[in-house]
Amino acid sequence: MTQIEFAKKGIITDVMKKIAEYEGVSPEFIREGVAKGEIVIPFNPEHKNLKKPCGIGKGLKTKVNANIGTSFDYVNLEQELEKLKVAIEYGADTIMDLSTGGDLKKIRESIISNSEVPVGTVPVYEAEFRVAKEKGNIFEMTPEMLFEVIEEHGRSGVDFITVHVGITLESIKRLRNQRRTTGIVSRGGGLLAVWMLHHGRENPLYEEFDRLLEIAREYDMTLSLGDALRPGSILDATDRPQIEELILLGELVERARKAGVQVMVEGPGHIPINEIKTNVEMEKKFCKNAPFYVLGPLPCDTGAGFDHIVGAIGGALSASYGVDFLCYVTPAEHLGLPTPEHVKQGVIVSKIAGHIGDLAKGIKSAWEQNRKISEARYRLDWDEQFRHMLFPEEARKLYEQRRSETSACSMCGPFCPMNLFEKYVEEKLDEVIKVKREGV
Repeated sequence: MTQIEFAKKGIITDVMKKIAEYEGVSPEFIREGVAKGEIVIPFNPEHKNLKKPCGIGKGLKTKVNANIGTSFDYVNLEQELEKLKVAIEYGADTIMDLSTGGDLKKIRESIISNSEVPVGTVPVYEAEFRVAKEKGNIFEMTPEMLFEVIEEHGRSGVDFITVHVGITLESIKRLRNQRRTTGIVSRGGGLLAVWMLHHGRENPLYEEFDRLLEIAREYDMTLSLGDALRPGSILDATDRPQIEELILLGELVERARKAGVQVMVEGPGHIPINEIKTNVEMEKKFCKNAPFYVLGPLPCDTGAGFDHIVGAIGGALSASYGVDFLCYVTPAEHLGLPTPEHVKQGVIVSKIAGHIGDLAKGIKSAWEQNRKISEARYRLDWDEQFRHMLFPEEARKLYEQRRSETSACSMCGPFCPMNLFEKYVEEKLDEVIKVKREGV
């Protein structure tokens, strides 16, 4: 059975217990959330090296995904494995292999075998790539080929897959009438759209959704319903094509749950900051509280080179409104394939954004972590501070590089207000009050 089927039968699995311990909640809380579909656990039993499973959804810490993978121009498996290592080291909860260059099967299997966290993929990339390599163009792909690749990903241990099921011939028609600034920016959605138009056929993932559910259930692969019509510009945010796709995805969420398949929903994309709350509320309403997975989001289009910061701003705000899963953004977004250093920076800022969101959500463990570090900071207890920081090694390195001769940091040194106040408050406060009362 799948995790959602176990949960519906009232069975608490070992992985539910493990996640409950990490989250600081009861196993029953996890079971109930999974049964409702408000929590998903990407956990394919075929992923033999999965040592750090995670829960994604309502009442849990905000999770962060790191995208890695080759491109047409850069194919270097060793570097992708280095990115994998760096991403996990700095706290990525999941990894997605988005490779589109080289031996995709070998790359995928290497990433899965070396990843102790859940791994996601976008199978249509590999299906289209194989056809383009063998036939010379992407249009030779058949629905049968696509479903064969999806099943292969399940057998190899992929824990969750992005499937662009919500883009249909009807939605493409509406998109044309909308006349967006940036059209379709989803790579998977774009590939399917041109295939549909070339053949004059419906999206096979939508047309044969029940077949997709059968494969996903067999391997307990969580379906991540991709937002093929997400806005790629703040000018296109929250328009008819995006919302109409979201409504359709909500219908498919219910079908997946009934079929015993775990499911989450992907979201934008580029959204002005004042529309983020509305987008989160719509997803939660239309999709029956399915976990929400967002790229960024990016509240401006002009931050290239620093889009990891732009994404962290959007990510913190969206997490505070109830987003469950952040897909990181790196400094290389919109510019090129990221390096291991870019991956590091992207994970760091996204983890901070998620933590900020957790405080707004009232996650107890996040508040406790902040309480402990604040108390240690007031005592100038540096070792205790580092113990509770999100990135202790980086913090310690900066502290040691610019260390003070005093017990404070070198910003204030002997003028540290915490030192000054602590030194005089006990011995002087009563004396000052007494003098004031006596009028002396």
